[in-house]
Amino acid sequence: MPAIDRRKQVLDAAAKSFSLFGYKATTMDQVAKIANVGKGTIYTFFANKEELFDEILRSVLAEMKAVVLREIHEDQTFFDKLYKGLDVLLDFRSEHGLLVKLAQEVRDFGTVQAQEAMQRVENVILDYIERQVVYAVQQGEMRETDPKVVSFIMLKLYIALSLDWSKQHEPLDKEEIKQYFRIILGEGFALRA
Repeated sequence: MPAIDRRKQVLDAAAKSFSLFGYKATTMDQVAKIANVGKGTIYTFFANKEELFDEILRSVLAEMKAVVLREIHEDQTFFDKLYKGLDVLLDFRSEHGLLVKLAQEVRDFGTVQAQEAMQRVENVILDYIERQVVYAVQQGEMRETDPKVVSFIMLKLYIALSLDWSKQHEPLDKEEIKQYFRIILGEGFALRA
């Protein structure tokens, strides 16, 4: 079997193992067993578990970016692009096996590597929002503000409306979330004269 195929075999097995067991409980022995290769084969491609995990995470983050780019269109308004992008990114985060397992590992064990991975995921989302904010300011759709602060607020608001609210109340559907998002961020609560 060519080396490139073995590397892919190892990566596929590692992705499966990290998704099933999380970072902490995944061992190189497990990855070798799932990949049906000797443990030494893994080390010909990756120096250690951290390097292997980093390669898997980079692939997931690239997939995340590709998913959002497929869903947004330049002819959409700032808020439509922002909302659609957040919706797609957070759905991806909550449905991808590895990211679900890592979030669980952070909650249950506080594993440093899982925390760092989830922070990288959040950074991808924040970078996406920040780029949209900068573009909206350039296009005159938004007043000039600190895009880092605004992107942070937007992400936290979206998470609050889509996830946190439903812990104590009837969940809001996607249209209600979109409506509140527009009211709070686009129009504000003040009545216009």
